[in-house]
Amino acid sequence: MATERAEQQVGIPIGGGLAVDGDLALPPGARLVVVFAHGSGSSRHSPRNRAVAAALRTAPLGTLLLDLLTPGEEAVDDLTAEHRFDIPLLAGRLVAAVDWLAARPGLADLSVGLFGASTGAAAALRAAADRPDRIRAVVSRGGRPDLAGDEALERVRAPVLLLVGGLDTEVLRLNRAAAGRLTAPHTVTVVPGATHLFPEPGALERVADAARAWFLRPGGTAAEERPRRTP
Repeated sequence: MATERAEQQVGIPIGGGLAVDGDLALPPGARLVVVFAHGSGSSRHSPRNRAVAAALRTAPLGTLLLDLLTPGEEAVDDLTAEHRFDIPLLAGRLVAAVDWLAARPGLADLSVGLFGASTGAAAALRAAADRPDRIRAVVSRGGRPDLAGDEALERVRAPVLLLVGGLDTEVLRLNRAAAGRLTAPHTVTVVPGATHLFPEPGALERVADAARAWFLRPGGTAAEERPRRTP
C-alpha cells in the first residue's frame, strides 16, 4: 500500500486525451480512500470539502479531492452553468477516478468511498450504482440525491448516509424522498440548526464526525432505513 503523507496533485484521464486534476493524500495505514465530488459552481478547492477531508485523514482515511470539469469546461460553465447540473457527465468523471485508483500500482488494494456535496451527491450515487463492486460507502452533505434519478438510486448497493441541515427544509424533503427509492442500507441524519452550507458553529465538524464514522463502519453493516435525527 502507498504511504504518501503529503497531498500530491494527480491527473485523472477522462478520455479523448483530456484529464481532470485531483489532490490525493494517503496517511500511513489508510485502507480506504474517499473521493470527493463538489457541488455546483465549486471545485476541488472547496473549503468545506477540504475541512472534511482533513478530518477524515486523521482516521486515517485517504482522500482524493477532484475537479469534475476540465479548465475549458469550467470556463464555459462559469458563463452558462450548462455542465454543473449534467449529472451523467459528473458521475462519469467520478467513475474515471475510481477506475484510475483501481489501476494505479499501490492503490488497487484500497477500498473506495464517495463523499458528495450538493449536485456532487447525485453524481456520487450514480457512480456508486455503476461501480457496485468498488464503492464501499457513500456520504452526502447537503446533497441533491434526487438528481441521481430513481433508476440509479435503486441500483446503489453501498450504504448511504444523507446528511442534511435541519433548517434546509426543501433539501431535507428531497433527501427523504430520494431515500425512499434507495434499496441499499441508508440513513438520513439531520444536523439541528444547520443551513445548506453548514456555516453554523460546530455544524461542519458534526458532518465530518458522522462521515468518518460511516466510512469506518466494518463491512458496511446495515443502517436504519428510516430517517433519524442526531442526538
